[in-house]
Amino acid sequence: MERIYLDNASTTFPKAPGVGERMKELIDTAAYNVGRGGYTAAYTTAERVLDTRERLARWFHFPDPSGVIFTSGVTMSLNLVLKGLLRPGDRVVTSSMEHNAVMRPLHQLAGTGVEVVVADAHADGTLDPARIEALLREKRTRAVVMMTASNVCGTKMPYREIGALCRAHGAIFILDTAQTAGVDDIDAADADILTFTGHKGLGGPQGIGGFLIPERLCGEITPLLAGGTGSLSHEEEMPGFLPDRYEAGTLNLPGIIGLGAALEYLESQPAGAIARREAELTDRFLRGVAAIPGVRAVGLPTAAGRAAIVSLDFTPLDNAEIAFRLDSEYGIMTRCGLHCAPRAHRTLGTYPNGTVRFAFSQYNTEAEIDRAIEAIGALVRG
Repeated sequence: MERIYLDNASTTFPKAPGVGERMKELIDTAAYNVGRGGYTAAYTTAERVLDTRERLARWFHFPDPSGVIFTSGVTMSLNLVLKGLLRPGDRVVTSSMEHNAVMRPLHQLAGTGVEVVVADAHADGTLDPARIEALLREKRTRAVVMMTASNVCGTKMPYREIGALCRAHGAIFILDTAQTAGVDDIDAADADILTFTGHKGLGGPQGIGGFLIPERLCGEITPLLAGGTGSLSHEEEMPGFLPDRYEAGTLNLPGIIGLGAALEYLESQPAGAIARREAELTDRFLRGVAAIPGVRAVGLPTAAGRAAIVSLDFTPLDNAEIAFRLDSEYGIMTRCGLHCAPRAHRTLGTYPNGTVRFAFSQYNTEAEIDRAIEAIGALVRG
């Protein structure tokens, strides 16, 4: 049975060309520890790490590569930033569409005396910037944190407008780009701190990501992790400069080098080509499932304003059974459930049963989309 991978919102597969080969080459020939070894080979590996920092800075239009901080991914980045920034008595605003990578750290912080305010999105996942503005006017707010697009239904958030509102009201704007980085053109200037993961749209391996932070905010965020950096080793305080302040311990060198290879591939593609390709596939899928009775596509009706993500509700059928049968009978890989975003499902009206999520990438084909539509129709008709 031919397998069809439609779970790209979890992780993109396949990875960008050259990623695995570049990682293997590093492990086999150059896995020296940067910032520790006092020899030429270690310095050469350090230059390759710097190359990936510089590529990320260019990709996000960020002026200072030293402000590109490597972590294990968006979840670690958001924990580092939120817990390093917010103090008891501070107020933080977010949306009802957020992933648990935002909501769980905020829940923990609420237990320490941080005030967490959630702005409700509409039933299609859209968020009115006026709701955020009203909250910013209501009371002094330390930070606003939100995603660029929903991992449940793909609805894109008006983050550029909200970033402008944050600047006007003196709030720090923290952006989660997990579902759109590598596909959409995201400008780091639209946020104060941008978090990213390497294994989704950027096409890199799992276990690597990070955040972009300007020098002016370096003193605002207390490092969550402390340890060796290879710099200022005579001091027990963490360094006060970037990137060392937030990079305690040994870096994930294979992940960084693999991400660098993925960025090389992205840089070779025509501007906007991947986004256009994914929008075409998403529209094709939406048109096809719209003709099937008993299937509800959650969120916006077309690919406009969407990432390449479509969640389907098969009520009164069992969503989990549909996902199982898609895999076992048709070889179609999806994700079923709440997608680590229960508030989003409450907003969309799909809690507690969740949805079956289909997420596309540039590597999918029209034939695969059509096979998925045919399989859904067959399962619904019984």
